[in-house]
Amino acid sequence: MKRRELREHIFKLLFLGEFNEESEMPDQLRLYFDGLEALKEEEQVYMEKKYQKVRENLAGIDQMINDASKGWKTSRMSKVDLNILRLAVYEMKYDEEIPVKVAINEAVELGKSFGGEESAHFINGILGKLA
Repeated sequence: MKRRELREHIFKLLFLGEFNEESEMPDQLRLYFDGLEALKEEEQVYMEKKYQKVRENLAGIDQMINDASKGWKTSRMSKVDLNILRLAVYEMKYDEEIPVKVAINEAVELGKSFGGEESAHFINGILGKLA
């Protein structure tokens, strides 16, 4: 699986977490991974690890998003846009392997694929302020 695909799955896991209790997530993660064909063990480990790291840093990530977004607090954002932003901010601020420009570009592409009409512009604007 390429990094873009891995990132997309991590976004989906974060999105899934919006609709499940924290105690339900281990079972939800297992079900999600069981549904992926030809999933290699190292890919699953990578996705689980990054998902957990985003969740561990959620308070700080959300604060950065809130600080950068004028008039749009995380509580008012679409769940799709918010979780794309969370993943991108994690990659920009906490993951030294991912260049900032790559994190922004990949987030914008996720916004185009999964978000609404203005998602890509919204995401790009907030991440641009954080960069």
